[in-house]
Amino acid sequence: MAVAAVALVARGLGDRRRVQRLTQLVASLAERWSQSLPKALARWAPLKAAYRFFDNRNVTPAGMLAAAWPACREQLPADGPVLLIQDTTTITIKRSATQDLGPVGNGQGRGLLLHSVLAASAAGTPIGVPCQLLWTRDADGPHRDSRRQRPIEEKESYRWLDLEQQSLASLPPGVPAITVADREADSCELFAQARPAHAYLLIRAAQSDRSVDADGGKLAARLAQQPVLGSYTLEVAPTPKRTGRQARCEVRLAPVVLQPPQNRAAGSPRLAPVPVTAILASELAAPPEEEPLRWLLLTSWPVRSFADARQVLVWYSCRWLIERFHFVLKTGCGVEELQLRTAARLENAISTYSLVAARLLWLTYLAREQPAAPCSLAFTQSEWETLVCMATKQARPPSTPPRLREAVRLVAKLGGFLARKGDGEPGPTALWTGLQRLADYVAARTLFQPPPPVTGSG
Repeated sequence: MAVAAVALVARGLGDRRRVQRLTQLVASLAERWSQSLPKALARWAPLKAAYRFFDNRNVTPAGMLAAAWPACREQLPADGPVLLIQDTTTITIKRSATQDLGPVGNGQGRGLLLHSVLAASAAGTPIGVPCQLLWTRDADGPHRDSRRQRPIEEKESYRWLDLEQQSLASLPPGVPAITVADREADSCELFAQARPAHAYLLIRAAQSDRSVDADGGKLAARLAQQPVLGSYTLEVAPTPKRTGRQARCEVRLAPVVLQPPQNRAAGSPRLAPVPVTAILASELAAPPEEEPLRWLLLTSWPVRSFADARQVLVWYSCRWLIERFHFVLKTGCGVEELQLRTAARLENAISTYSLVAARLLWLTYLAREQPAAPCSLAFTQSEWETLVCMATKQARPPSTPPRLREAVRLVAKLGGFLARKGDGEPGPTALWTGLQRLADYVAARTLFQPPPPVTGSG
């Protein structure tokens, strides 16, 4: 399918045969998003080839992402910064006897942890996954009480620093980039890390009582002293923990200097104070039963006005995309249901599915950013012709493809999207279901389509 047809290169996998196998795998899995590997690949020969591919010592998660990333780089925006959105999720393997897994959750489950970087345009369209990190925890690893005495390189939190550097290195020289992450990334080591002049941080603050002045002034007190620059309305999506609503938020900002922590591991270099801008967005008149929204952000991006602060808040709202990516990976692609013998095989399978999940998310949001573009950007001719024929109940397709938004909505309708006036735009769940049905329709249409007429003299 075109939606999964990322042009792969030999870089990272070292052999074009392995690249060809990965291309075939991604295409097959894209047509059967939520099916198990045996069901998605259908026959023993491609299934055996997939197992051998995942077990190949020359195949690594980093190598697969490196093979796919050059095609994604071509979609980077010509203007505006690239958002490099980081987050971690737990992969709990539910029914498999996979070897070499570690404890997850409360320690009772078995699985591994996945930390991803999702690149997106400033408008909020996902582009691809430049890098990931998969690891298992050692049940007998260092005790949490000793974490303050360990250098940052020996902590799990080092992943934020490591993947920032990896993702920045994956971009063309000079491209502005903003690393976006939630509270877990908030560390003085990350802010103090050396980075190019065109690279910036946008991190949600973990503590409001941290020191931001040499004389011991605190972050919350400093912001409380600042005037309200303005207010804006934010569309709050419903979740299991809150109702959807339009929230009115007021905005304050203050230039601050993050002070390094006093307790450092022995031998660790002392960190220098780091100047950043703090932005506070607080909801006004929240419903009585709801906790008011409160975003406290720290950024190295230049912010001098309410318009600048408003733009940064919009960029931070795109952090939601990485959660959608992990949702598609776990719920749509079903990676927690994989039954593979070793953790190494599992890691390779997860990265393969990551290419599929990123492509689906790209399609979901591209249709919102470029609704009038021809759908041939994401669908093959056979796909869009079949889609239109199914929708119009006409055997003959039109000569020109429909617009991208129209085609995506038709696919989503196959997946249960009702397209009512208040339904908004379809999400990944309806799309991955609809794409599976579309793949079946394309196969049936190809099988039963009348052969072309024979020309020439007999």
